[in-house]
Amino acid sequence: MEPWKLASLAAMPWLTAAALAAQTPAEEEPALVEEIIVQAERVEETIPLDLRQFGNRVEVITAEELQRGGFNDVAQGLQMTVPGLYLAPKNGAFDYVGCSLQGSRCQDILWLIDGVRINNRLYNSTSPLDTVPAHMVERIEVLYGGQGIFYGTQSVAGVVNIVTKSFSDSQGGRVGLGVDGNDGLHANVDYRASPGGHRFVLYASSDEADGIQPYKDEDIQPSTTDRDRSYDVTTLGLKYAYEVSERARLSLQYQHTDAELDFARAYLNYDTFNARDEDILTLKYDLQATDNVGLFVKAYSHTWDTSYTRIYNVLDDNGAVTGNRRTVNDASYWGYDDYGLTAMTRIETGGGFDFAAGYEHQRFSGSDDVLLIADQTESVNAFFGQIRTNEEALARTRMAVGLRHNSPSGDGKVTVGNFSLHHDFTDSVYLRGSAGTSFRLPDAWQLYGNDPCCTMGNPDLEGEKSRNVNVAIGARRGSGLRWEVIGFQRAVDDLIGVVDGMRVNTDRTVDFGGWELNLAYEFTPDWTASFNYVATSAEAEGGSEQITDVPESTLKASLSYRAASSPVELVLTLLNVGDLYDSVSGGIGRVEHGGYTVLDLGGACRFGNGDRHRIGIRLENALDEEYASSLGRSFRDVDGSSYPYANLGTPRTFHVAYTFRL
Repeated sequence: MEPWKLASLAAMPWLTAAALAAQTPAEEEPALVEEIIVQAERVEETIPLDLRQFGNRVEVITAEELQRGGFNDVAQGLQMTVPGLYLAPKNGAFDYVGCSLQGSRCQDILWLIDGVRINNRLYNSTSPLDTVPAHMVERIEVLYGGQGIFYGTQSVAGVVNIVTKSFSDSQGGRVGLGVDGNDGLHANVDYRASPGGHRFVLYASSDEADGIQPYKDEDIQPSTTDRDRSYDVTTLGLKYAYEVSERARLSLQYQHTDAELDFARAYLNYDTFNARDEDILTLKYDLQATDNVGLFVKAYSHTWDTSYTRIYNVLDDNGAVTGNRRTVNDASYWGYDDYGLTAMTRIETGGGFDFAAGYEHQRFSGSDDVLLIADQTESVNAFFGQIRTNEEALARTRMAVGLRHNSPSGDGKVTVGNFSLHHDFTDSVYLRGSAGTSFRLPDAWQLYGNDPCCTMGNPDLEGEKSRNVNVAIGARRGSGLRWEVIGFQRAVDDLIGVVDGMRVNTDRTVDFGGWELNLAYEFTPDWTASFNYVATSAEAEGGSEQITDVPESTLKASLSYRAASSPVELVLTLLNVGDLYDSVSGGIGRVEHGGYTVLDLGGACRFGNGDRHRIGIRLENALDEEYASSLGRSFRDVDGSSYPYANLGTPRTFHVAYTFRL
């Protein structure tokens, strides 16, 4: 590994203990190091590394950590491992999630797969993680704080970039098979090769299960006959890259997802599900024009098509099931098309200041036949740039300042800026921080919703604007204790609300603030522990209550063992969620449903020639904690009266998985 890459890894201000250990994989898997090197040479892939050097907080979750934790879908992996991120799958694996990053709203987080946004273009608040398996992941990069300069709309609280299996200089791969106690079956494979100047990556996974009972017995009406929330998700990915020259690469990647996902209901439900087809296609050209100038041009297409089917049981006048059924939605369509083009250059002058600049175009359209949305096309053009200091300017301090101007096809032009700084007091103690503005553009429902049942859209809406500050002081050492204390503040203005049945920009502001403590301790090179605690305050202007779906506190802790000299792996992860509120319609109002603790236990044994075989186990929710991920409103069969119900998290579940390394 080149010295500058080793230096950049060592300069990471904060990572969990497991993530730090993962930067030097065990000797039997040297290909993982090479894959990171190949990616790190490209301008787009180094954006998180660059931002980290200039004071932005970045966490990295590796494929090894996800495998060690026994996770089948990305959402559950993020739920248990990422500091400062609250995430609650609605009814277990492969479902919608509630989320908050350092006290944010869920719609203030930008989600990417290989740099392509996957946030739902129809509804900003609909989370996009219900079809993302963990087996396709190389690493997950989490950037905290406003990241509007490089990432654009919706990166108000941060960015989560899911990087799929990467190119490698060597040939290899894995085959895996797993089962779980919810009648789940999980199969996956990946393979990489690089003959001549050609590179290939293939990955595929299939995850299916009858699933869990999503509600308490007393919350399910007799009219619901489908009482398990099942899923069936198949993902296929293919990547190809051609080394045009020593300095240029042309790459193409395609990912297809086919899924059928139950949408559970506590009353009347005979069968309700979303049938999903999703395709992401990306073409990219990378060029290192000179030793100091690099650039890339990327075009992408993301299509998301879902058919919604809802079939109810029919009741008689006394509220008893008749045996007849009523089709409410027969494969009703909702979906969107999202296209984009990005060009960016990075210039290293060696004279004290470096530069990055780029252009981005996005165009999307979508429609919904369930909650009616007019089929309209929206486009956005953006120019962005950043000036950075280097070691020639200041020996112990790195600073960066940047601007981005966004021009949507409708109203709402917006310019945002950001300043960040990283300063080393000593070789181990540092200060970092960032301050700036970000934005969130309206979604298609807010712009073009035209269903008479509901709030009407407004094509003249402007985007929400935010101001943010994120500051930390900490210490890093090669071994022993690492710590960091963080303070954050965020204010969101021009909130999109409702007046007289139409979406409008209101003059309300929501203030978010809090603090975070990170600790990591290396008892020995084999035993590591981490601790993360976040306390948040999220209040609307003029109010004193925590806004809904944002926990007042979260705590995450882990203890792991992995040694090159031993075939045994062990991991313990703990999550505690503090007070958390939901608002239930129908006059029920504000209800608290937090205050729960989830403990996962995992282990594995490697064996065979070169430890190529691995059997892993996971005891999910080992304490069998019954907890509510969110609340909803249901109706009684007998009299039609309403009552609140809890969406339950996964109960105690045993997982076992076998992996063979090719």
